[in-house]
Amino acid sequence: MQITSNNYSIIEILQMLERRELIVNRDYQRGSGIWPTGPSSYFIDTIIENFPFPKIYMYEFVNRDDRNIRKEIVDGQQRISAITRFYKNEFALGSESNYAGARFQDLDDDAQEKFLTYVVSVDVIRSAKRSEILQMFRRMNAYTLPLNEAEKRHSSFQGDFKWFINELADDLNEFFLEFGVLTNRQIVRMADAALITECVDAYENGVISSSPKSLRNLYQSYDENFGQQGQYHEMLSQTFQFIVENFSNLRNTFMMKPYALHSLISALLHCRYGIPAIQEEWGIQPLQEFSIDPQNAELRLLELAQAHEAKEDEGPHAKYVWGCLSTTDRKVRRTARVAAILRILGAEVPEAVDADLA
Repeated sequence: MQITSNNYSIIEILQMLERRELIVNRDYQRGSGIWPTGPSSYFIDTIIENFPFPKIYMYEFVNRDDRNIRKEIVDGQQRISAITRFYKNEFALGSESNYAGARFQDLDDDAQEKFLTYVVSVDVIRSAKRSEILQMFRRMNAYTLPLNEAEKRHSSFQGDFKWFINELADDLNEFFLEFGVLTNRQIVRMADAALITECVDAYENGVISSSPKSLRNLYQSYDENFGQQGQYHEMLSQTFQFIVENFSNLRNTFMMKPYALHSLISALLHCRYGIPAIQEEWGIQPLQEFSIDPQNAELRLLELAQAHEAKEDEGPHAKYVWGCLSTTDRKVRRTARVAAILRILGAEVPEAVDADLA
């Protein structure tokens, strides 16, 4: 078996398909058919914006009928299908694109040229038996890291909610890195998507324990239709923007630990928009604004972060610190953190809310 690295432009691939020099063999198809419009649009936008995507594998052989060279798409059928369908104007780009609503025919000349001249990295397999090709992929997959829960959700669903999370994660990547919330490696492993999903869960269900099942249920329930997409995008975007504009000194502090930031986002969402479950369970009314006194709130949040870093288990911030020390995704720990932050933001929190905390 020989493998040669090649580069083909998209127009070259389309021409090979048209001439039947490149064919699709469904026996190699590992997915569940063609991608829906959401992921197809996101993939095409990746090409137009000149971002890379994983290489495609082709198997080259001599066709015994006419003794001509043929290539089969071994890995990358869904990507090639999305490219072909977009070129044929079968779907329009979604809201994540700067060309939202446009089909290929609607793109300006420069964008069409960028699409057609995009270079695709292709490994061409020659002199191989089909059993060797299958064994090659088994061996490649044997060294792949097991999927974490966020990656499993991302691979299992292709509907509106997944692409909402994906789009918002793209928007917030710079925040997560600049404020020291996540590392590049954590973002690659979709920790940003997991955190955003947790924030949506908090808005919908209040302060609860986190579980893979509850987060998966969000993806499943909104897979076919996510009518709140615009509302949720605006709420979360404005909440993160408030932190950037008013709490910049929290950058790289312990308040930016993912579980602490989750509690800060939960408290801010309730103060500004009202989380129904917090109103019902805790009896705390929203402020209709993120904070009564943002400048003072920032100073007091810094105190919380410093107490957390020093692990101060006594003093005025002892309950908050207790909520940060272990099993941080459990309801009782989240209650300690969210209640403390709500008070700092200016909400009236009944003492009964955290009366049973350590």
